[in-house]
Amino acid sequence: MLRYLSDIILHPIPLILLADTQVKQMIMSFKKYILCLFGFFILGTLYPQEQQTKDIGSSGGPVLSAKAAVLLDAATGSVLYTKNPDLPLPPASLTKLMAMHIALSQSAALGISLDERFEVPEEGWWRNQPPRSSLMHLDRGQVVSLRELLLGLVIPSGNDAAVAVALRFSPTIDDFAAKMNAEARRLGLKTTSFVEASGISEKNSTTALEFAEFCRLYIKLHPETLKEYHTVEEFVYPKVENLLPTGQKRAQSFVYRNHIGLVGSYPGADGLKTGYIDEVGYNLAVTAQRDGTRFIAVILGVPTELGAYRGPQSRDADGKALLDWAFNNYKTLYIEYPVLEDARIWKGTQNHVKVLPEIPSQDSPVFGAFTVKRDRGVQVYYDLEMFKGLVSPLPAASVAGVLTFSDSLGEIARIPLLTSAPVEKGNIFKQIWDTIVMFFLGIKIA
Repeated sequence: MLRYLSDIILHPIPLILLADTQVKQMIMSFKKYILCLFGFFILGTLYPQEQQTKDIGSSGGPVLSAKAAVLLDAATGSVLYTKNPDLPLPPASLTKLMAMHIALSQSAALGISLDERFEVPEEGWWRNQPPRSSLMHLDRGQVVSLRELLLGLVIPSGNDAAVAVALRFSPTIDDFAAKMNAEARRLGLKTTSFVEASGISEKNSTTALEFAEFCRLYIKLHPETLKEYHTVEEFVYPKVENLLPTGQKRAQSFVYRNHIGLVGSYPGADGLKTGYIDEVGYNLAVTAQRDGTRFIAVILGVPTELGAYRGPQSRDADGKALLDWAFNNYKTLYIEYPVLEDARIWKGTQNHVKVLPEIPSQDSPVFGAFTVKRDRGVQVYYDLEMFKGLVSPLPAASVAGVLTFSDSLGEIARIPLLTSAPVEKGNIFKQIWDTIVMFFLGIKIA
């Protein structure tokens, strides 16, 4: 048939001489060809081929009951799942994580021991908390340490503990809330805001995305808290040593158990916090680590209509579903950087300058962390390209090359290499000489 079509196009005159039957056959073949093409077009429109691969962070993942949720890789910050990530909602008792961060940071900066005991302020007594408060049961005639208060924030989620922590570092609750807001801005949380330290107010506000990023920073800054506070199964307060000699002679001790249902039941789960408030429902910030990969999930607004029994169950089910999905599909790949050659700089006060990989999420200049699909990175290769036409003056952090990691399935990451220091312009003789050398070597200015 293709031969006939070419004959029609290239040799129109001999077509007139063909017999009628030949012409009819050619026309029928041509019609069938057009119909086939049209049919394939329609099928392709109705049933397009599914993409074989999806980029990290693309749509997919479990269906959740929560109003908003985010899951990210703790090492890289890569966001893998979102549902209404920028929807402002009250964090409820997740607020206490920011109170813990302030307390840990300021005690370290001021040289305050976590085990130094002080008298419980009157505002922190359990009887002075709002109705329906979760409590550590701080009371008059008691002394308490910061370490105990931090356990009281995590395990029983005590609002009285939050008040005592706030007043340990600020003259008023409002002043402590101002510190929390200032710290949120410093950490890059643009919309998160607080009016008090316990989370009981619906005027506290955050988003799933911002709070997940905060949890990532919290773990990075205070990694010891996961073992010392968030995975503690049981906490008893008060003890004999918490009673002042001139105060209570005896007091009822309360035994508190960890509220995070996934800690102890989900493999690798080791924090962080739960919360509840009528205005939004049940909240959860949870993290788990397996085989060098740590994920963080923040879930906000599991419906209150589910009730006091099914609500926490559904909240934990959302957390488990997110973590299962993440561990089944992704991992953190750690790659050791090769030895990087120095960048050649022309017409400057020095000929070479060291370069460093641009990996904002990693502190180590030796290893890079990358979020990849689980089947990637079995064997990794690299390609190092250094730019040739770099000319002074050159500021620090100028791009001087590219380091590319790949595996058998393709490229994993492309990392800019940045100059570690500035290079000033050389004297006139250096500039003339390097100009001549660059000309004869055929090197063009980058």
